[in-house]
Amino acid sequence: MTAPSGFTVTAGAPPYFAARIALVFCAPMMVNGIALPFFPVWLETLSMNDFQIGIVLALPMFVRVFTAPAAGVIADRIGERSVVLMWSGVLSLATALLFFGVHGFWPVLLLYTLQCAVYSPYVPITDAIALSGVRRWNFDYSRMRLWGSLAFIVATMIGGWLAGLYGGAMVLPAMAAAFALTVVGAVIVPKIGRPRRPSPIAAIATMPAARTLRQRDVQLMLIGVSLVNASHAMLYAFSVIYWRKKGFSGTDIGLLWSVGVLAEVILFACAVRLRRRFNLWSMMIFGCSAAVGRWLVFPLEMPFAGYFVLQCLHAFTFALLHVSVQSRMVERVAEEQEAAAQGLYFFYTGIFMAAATFISGYAFNWYGVDGFYLMSVIAAAGLVCVVAGRFAAPRLCDQPQSVASGG
Repeated sequence: MTAPSGFTVTAGAPPYFAARIALVFCAPMMVNGIALPFFPVWLETLSMNDFQIGIVLALPMFVRVFTAPAAGVIADRIGERSVVLMWSGVLSLATALLFFGVHGFWPVLLLYTLQCAVYSPYVPITDAIALSGVRRWNFDYSRMRLWGSLAFIVATMIGGWLAGLYGGAMVLPAMAAAFALTVVGAVIVPKIGRPRRPSPIAAIATMPAARTLRQRDVQLMLIGVSLVNASHAMLYAFSVIYWRKKGFSGTDIGLLWSVGVLAEVILFACAVRLRRRFNLWSMMIFGCSAAVGRWLVFPLEMPFAGYFVLQCLHAFTFALLHVSVQSRMVERVAEEQEAAAQGLYFFYTGIFMAAATFISGYAFNWYGVDGFYLMSVIAAAGLVCVVAGRFAAPRLCDQPQSVASGG
């Protein structure tokens, strides 16, 4: 999924297509860079217990598994996907502003569920527009998406600095400002007309599973990797709360989140070389094993440097798995069923992540940081599925390739 065109103007493409998409990717990643680490901190300022925080974070995940594909169907049918992007940005900003007048568990739960429902299609539809640029005009997806990861790092660092100054009071203004950027992104996104193929996010609601998707190795791989993705749930929901209780400053916490994403970016940059040296199953098994070890070590008493090293493992527990599973789907799934495969991957990840987040509320409330041992069990279940998929796979697809497949 690479091309030499980069950020140059390509004949037939909207002006500055790649640069504009790169900026659009930055907006939702700024939202995620504030909300993912620090929204649980704001919930804690409302005197919610760990169980209630888990409920607030988990329920919207179940809802967005269904709302995002529905929005994808609408975006594919109306002929201009940027229209849905605009509605998503505007409604998300409106809900962010409503949070300033909301208190209490039930009002927050309902409003956050609504916010996640209207925000859920933003990133998938941006991906769909970017991938149209890759298919039609040979743009380089990774160079556009990279700027989103860098924006996430900037947001977490700024969020950590603000949290050190103002505590949880900074979360709502920072999230509102970031959601305002999603509206700006919807304004500047290239208008490319009706998609020539359904968006990946729409496929889960519109297309039956292809025969290739029913193959046992593909299903086991998708389920296994999705389970490992879901094992990050307690990190996303409660790591900041835990680190604050340990006395880490807001800047320290921002750095811990940022280094994980930076490690992810570095691995993406090295993916081609890794793909030349190792087969995909070996990469997936290593990533799953790293996740098991990461959550086994996390509850141990460690200084800042220990958590810094653990966060660097995100390169393996997320990025390596993502690259591997995308490359494997290119090998095993027919091109005309690529959208269905992406939709199924989104569905599995969403369902498992929501369930793991719900469970993590109980686990952290009852066992504190020792609840991460449960995340290790979830990752181990994913590892078992991936290993089973490896033995179910045809042998001819197991060798390293000279060039990494798309992902």
